[in-house]
Amino acid sequence: MTATGLDAGGVLARHVRQSARHWLPDIRQAMAQLAHHRLRSALTLLGMVFGVGAVIAMLAVSEGGRREALTLIEGMGVDNLIVDATDPPGEERRDARKHSAGLSTADANALVETLPFVDDWAGVRPIHTWNLFSRHGQSHAEVWAVSPSYFELSRLSSTAGDLFDDADNDRFAQVAVLGETAARSLFPNGGAVGEFVKVNHLWLKVVAILRDRQLPDDEFQGFDVGGESDRVYLPLETALKRLRIPAWDPELAQLKVRLSGGYSPTSAAGAVQHLLDRRHGGQKDTRITVPVRLLAQHQQTQRIFTIVMSAVAGISLLVGGIGIMNIMMASVMERRSEIGLLRAVGAREKDIVRQFLVEATLIALFGAAAGVVLGVVIAYVIAAFAGWAVAWSLPGIALAVLVCMAIAVGFGVYPAMSAARLDPVAALQTE
Repeated sequence: MTATGLDAGGVLARHVRQSARHWLPDIRQAMAQLAHHRLRSALTLLGMVFGVGAVIAMLAVSEGGRREALTLIEGMGVDNLIVDATDPPGEERRDARKHSAGLSTADANALVETLPFVDDWAGVRPIHTWNLFSRHGQSHAEVWAVSPSYFELSRLSSTAGDLFDDADNDRFAQVAVLGETAARSLFPNGGAVGEFVKVNHLWLKVVAILRDRQLPDDEFQGFDVGGESDRVYLPLETALKRLRIPAWDPELAQLKVRLSGGYSPTSAAGAVQHLLDRRHGGQKDTRITVPVRLLAQHQQTQRIFTIVMSAVAGISLLVGGIGIMNIMMASVMERRSEIGLLRAVGAREKDIVRQFLVEATLIALFGAAAGVVLGVVIAYVIAAFAGWAVAWSLPGIALAVLVCMAIAVGFGVYPAMSAARLDPVAALQTE
């Protein structure tokens, strides 16, 4: 280190020691003053405690909701559009089928060939199941026939084995992928990969087990997400070729469409809906869901919740700040003779101001610490009774504490200035 660096370090060290000599006596005196009036100090803390507690709980619930929403949206696919078949009931379905065969793989291929922003697709066909078992167990899991690209579009991966691919789909391979829950039901002793399961009359070889994403919920904004853990998947073409499909049902129940980067999902949804309506003879037998739009709606609801909770917390902190000012003004009146004596023996105005501001800061610091503890407790109570997720943001907690201390110091300035400006002679005569 250079001589200049050593000199700068020495100056900084001397400055820290001098500051400590000024502040430590004020801190000890402030602590003694707060301890002397325990009940009054505790009542003064309450506004800060409840204010910071409300902020911490609000931040925890808001952050937990944000992370949960992102996780659920990832399960749907942020870059996807989801097209659901919406067939009318009974005789209306028969009439609709005269004009439209419903959602199909042909529609999916037309979207890719016609719309430049459609990058890929995956079809979904739930299978009505009356038999689902293996030689080791049975299950009531759902059975879905899906395109091989469904796993990629849904962010699914295997924990054992290899997922079926386009070659398996094209040759009508009798293979299956199991979710973890379905695998445990059908193969309680493990070792499912390479074994066989029977779906209705069709035997399928298990080629992979899906990794459980452990999503926090199976529903988001009224739409089903996740649930893959208790499902059995087989290739779409295998199901269409080898399993019986009811006559009036559409070929696909759902179509996931992946968009190329740079295109607005909302605009793309309009174009996809227009093309499907034209192909279906004007029959309104499809509905499009835009996951990004669902996320935006959820975030808007969260923003309203955050604003309301922030207003409540802000009012509580404001009341706490007024309480600090009130108590400090009473303290100034009680300690007039002490302040006069300090001024008479040479204390400067800034020394008096510092002493009272240190007291206000300590009140805020203790209130903020208690408020953080209260906020954590409130957040977990909310999570337990309302079923909401909570998550912690250290910058948010630090900001809440700093705001609390800033309010306390701000409301403590006037009493501190009032104390510093007392006439020493008049103050001494009050005893």
